[in-house]
Amino acid sequence: MLGFNLIKKDKKTKARVGEIILPEGRVQTPIFMPVGTNGTVKGLTPYYIQETGSKIILANTYHIFLKPGINIIKKFDGIKNFIKWPGLMLTDSGGFQVFSLPNKKIDGEGTSFKHPYTGEDILFTPELSIEVQEIIGADIIMAFDECLPYPVDYNYAKYSIDRTRDWAYRSKKALKNKKQALFGIVQGSTYPDLRKKSAKDITDIGFEGYAIGGVSVGEGHELMMSTIEMTEPYLPEDKPRYLMGVGLPEDILGAVERGMDMFDCVIPTRYARSGTFFTKMGKIRIDKKKYAKDKFPIDTTCNCYTCQNFSRAYIHHLFKSNEILSDVLGTIHNIYFYNDLIKNIRFSILDGKFSVFKETFLRNYNKND
Repeated sequence: MLGFNLIKKDKKTKARVGEIILPEGRVQTPIFMPVGTNGTVKGLTPYYIQETGSKIILANTYHIFLKPGINIIKKFDGIKNFIKWPGLMLTDSGGFQVFSLPNKKIDGEGTSFKHPYTGEDILFTPELSIEVQEIIGADIIMAFDECLPYPVDYNYAKYSIDRTRDWAYRSKKALKNKKQALFGIVQGSTYPDLRKKSAKDITDIGFEGYAIGGVSVGEGHELMMSTIEMTEPYLPEDKPRYLMGVGLPEDILGAVERGMDMFDCVIPTRYARSGTFFTKMGKIRIDKKKYAKDKFPIDTTCNCYTCQNFSRAYIHHLFKSNEILSDVLGTIHNIYFYNDLIKNIRFSILDGKFSVFKETFLRNYNKND
């Protein structure tokens, strides 16, 4: 069960500050949620995840289902006990991963595929997705949907949103643990009429929150923003709105401006492992020769553990030496950067200065990017 308080709306845009209330804690929105696909945010212990300011992390239903498997998670009475995470957790339905599989078969019942480790035939249904998510024990869980790629044929997308509607209904019907907040997912690709229909279908069923799915799949920033604009008017104002799989800082700012509350993405962790770090003056590539003797931290204005203790020169050395610590320190910084950005977005909305903050941030961020 979830409560949501709308604290303040920006007067010039659709940006807003809210509070999500769950049985195991409260968080303010907008919020960024690091991705921990296999039950771990890559490279970080739960202690350092908390140190970055993260309140909610993600786990992936499909991957946890495959390995370690739900029987192991049952033995630990939920994944938070298994991984020793004291905060809140969200699980996706597994839909995106399932539909990315080769040789899958989709019908009204669900999606059929072979278990990649055992070769067993698996039929992943809305009921199974909910069962697995209940065993995982996340605070927020997602209805099973068909994640549409980009581009996608209009007629297929039209047929698909009906399937997503039916699966959403079955997901809600299957839910037994009423302490878990179930979100419905709106699909429809970049077609305005399909987004509108899908949003109305999903909100008619009724969920604790609503997600916009099928974005950040190759459509680019402008189409992503357009998709939000064509969907947002049909989402209830008194429920949290989750933009799935997004994104870069400019994507998050644009989405907040259009009324979105919740974000997750692998970008900060993935970029860190490739030696790309976010700063208020744009991204830097730590492997560049100019950083070999640089005594400054990654970002001179950052208060994260990495920036308060280590130089660009040291992290350059670690990266060039292929040391794991480079990934760890970079991940700490990038996730802290995202959380700090979100925190400052919240403050700017509360102060009535979101548009000024967005303009100033992007002007500085794009200088050297």
